[in-house]
Amino acid sequence: MLIKKLIRTFWQYKAQFISMVIMVALGTGVFLGFNIEWYSLEKNTNEIYEATNFADYRIYSEKGFSEEDLQAVLAVDGVKDATRFLSINTTAEADKDVVALTISENMDVSGILLMDGEPYDDTDPEGLWLSDSYAEANDISLGDSLTLTYKTISVTGKVKGLVKSSEYLICLPDETQLMPDYTTCGYVYISPVMLQEAVPAMFRSMIDSLYFQINVKSDLDKESFVEAVDKALGSTRLVLSKDETISWSEAQGEVNEGKTMGSILPVLFLAIAILTMVTTMHRITASEKTQIGTLKALGFKDKRILRHYSSYALIIGLMGSLLGIAIGYGLGWFIMNPGGAMATYIDMPSWNLYVPSFCWIVLLLINAALTVIGFFSVKSMLQGTAADALRPYTPKRMKHLWLEETKRFKALGFGTKWNLRDCLRHKSRSFMTLFGIIGCMILLVGGMGMKDTMDAFVDTFYEEGINYRTRVNLDAENTDNEKAVETAEKLSGDWCAERSVQIGDRGYGLEIYNIQNDKVRFTDQDMNRLTLEDDGVYICSRIARDFGIGEGDDLTFSPYDSSESYTVPVSGVLSSMSESVAMTSAFADKTGIDYTISTIFTDETEIEADEHIVNTQSKQAIMDSFNTFMDLMNTMIWLLVLAAVILGIVVLYNLGVMSYTERYREMATLKVVGFKDNKIARLLISQNLWLTVLGIVIGLPAGVGVLQYLLTALASEYELKLVLGWPTYLVSVLLTFGVSLVVGLMVARKNKHIDMVAALKTEE
Repeated sequence: MLIKKLIRTFWQYKAQFISMVIMVALGTGVFLGFNIEWYSLEKNTNEIYEATNFADYRIYSEKGFSEEDLQAVLAVDGVKDATRFLSINTTAEADKDVVALTISENMDVSGILLMDGEPYDDTDPEGLWLSDSYAEANDISLGDSLTLTYKTISVTGKVKGLVKSSEYLICLPDETQLMPDYTTCGYVYISPVMLQEAVPAMFRSMIDSLYFQINVKSDLDKESFVEAVDKALGSTRLVLSKDETISWSEAQGEVNEGKTMGSILPVLFLAIAILTMVTTMHRITASEKTQIGTLKALGFKDKRILRHYSSYALIIGLMGSLLGIAIGYGLGWFIMNPGGAMATYIDMPSWNLYVPSFCWIVLLLINAALTVIGFFSVKSMLQGTAADALRPYTPKRMKHLWLEETKRFKALGFGTKWNLRDCLRHKSRSFMTLFGIIGCMILLVGGMGMKDTMDAFVDTFYEEGINYRTRVNLDAENTDNEKAVETAEKLSGDWCAERSVQIGDRGYGLEIYNIQNDKVRFTDQDMNRLTLEDDGVYICSRIARDFGIGEGDDLTFSPYDSSESYTVPVSGVLSSMSESVAMTSAFADKTGIDYTISTIFTDETEIEADEHIVNTQSKQAIMDSFNTFMDLMNTMIWLLVLAAVILGIVVLYNLGVMSYTERYREMATLKVVGFKDNKIARLLISQNLWLTVLGIVIGLPAGVGVLQYLLTALASEYELKLVLGWPTYLVSVLLTFGVSLVVGLMVARKNKHIDMVAALKTEE
């Protein structure tokens, strides 16, 4: 009997039950999806780190490391293993792609993972172990021949293996690109023997100078490790922990971003779902009060009635959770699959989906909470005798408020008074409607505001900041500054020199510019154009924040591979893509800082081959990489907008139907005294619109605040400045209004079907 009643009740209140199932599904789906994303990324990246024995530290030297230097590092107490490591950008023969030519003398430290072909052989004089992603993007197969050129040295070999490397988990040619592009950039491993044979005999003694890096496995903390290494090598060297490398920090940054996002949006959805359940279950049990009294009069025990009505909430929770699990896995797979969003950024061998164990605990708690909500909703209806329970639910009697005694209130129209009183009588429903609209606005403003911010970022750093067509990378080791300046003048370009410096206990880049042709532009923290002056240095926002310094303060830094230390005034703070210190060449000369010109920026696109030029990179290639990033971001933004619209429709429709049900008798009374259907419809819609206006007023600043938090927490490495265009405000407001109006019209149409006799004959 009760099972049949369960089915009939579900059908009678199908709109409310379906909307609650959807809300629970959205809440649990978004919650699971965001947590699956970051946890799967963490697990999959850890797998390749462990499989390749990812190095804990990297020691750098501009002069290179000898075999004796390596032995000195290995002798340090606390060092488990180490290897000399070489990585230089070469060009592929056909399309001039940038391919990082890589050699490691010990594959037990930051090695490679074979995906297809022959295992790596450190004595093979012709084998190439190529990035499988680069091979796929360029239709290169096992057995194909490939020629790579570095300066005047060419290496030709056969592709014997397709690999993945933890060192190139995020494969970027330089810091100007945000997203990998395997059609133009990849990596290849060769054996030390192959390098020996490729270098002319007269220059083989100089090979040691190419090993700019030593990778080390060690459990020492960084301070102890740096101190021990500096002592072993006899000078200060640039040491980066794995936390400071792109392959680790960017991947872990994505994990941390996922955790942060998982603590914001899912909470919003889950909170709305649970609050909606509280309000809806209370109203449904209130409507079922007579049925509850009838069951009690027929002899059903209170416990059995409680179990029966609690099962409604449990079934809603279970159905919503099952659907939510499917949505969560779908969302996780959308982001975390070999052809998905994350695969355009991180090159992992495994794309398995994992769910954190706490997620299952949260789902159990959510279902338990929903069941408890249903339990207490019906328990209040069982108080007293069966005769008491049989009496229809009567809303609490409202007392006149002081506001109703004012002249201004009395001057209001009937509809305004009626809606105000209804909002005050049903505070929980009004609050839920308001909360849903605020959530909708937060998602819309946050999503579209992020697009505005990134568009402004592109305009500032790429469209305006990069005012050149080609970036020319020089052989800094074999090109003196006089020759570099001569080449820059020939190309009508500006130039830059780069060094690594230590500030505090961390390493940063020092960029020395000579800007005569406006090829590189700079902006301050407010994204306003800024010109480098010859009276000091300019630091990026992250250095200013981390060290608490700004314009007018002094900065002390020490170049690596040097015993010198410099204290210089800070002339300004820049918004920058990289963590760096910038200065003019005139100031560097005046301060006595040695530098070697490494880059020229020019508008020339046809660059003649030169022994001093390593490779070139076009602005268009940089922009294409960023466009991939923007396409990925736009997809996520449209998902947020869609989620906002679904959230608004489901919440407003559910609460609108609830409002209609609660005011059914009142509307019947209005029809009896002569109110037309259109007039009653306007009364219903106007209340929704009032709450929509209030929700928009609160939701706009709340959305801006959430977006600012996300920019600070998730994108601080890009030094983004919050930008919101008027179309974002307009579209957010119009879309929210539109959803509210459409839902209001859908609910208002129901008043045509009011049975006045049935509604008014019930006992008061």
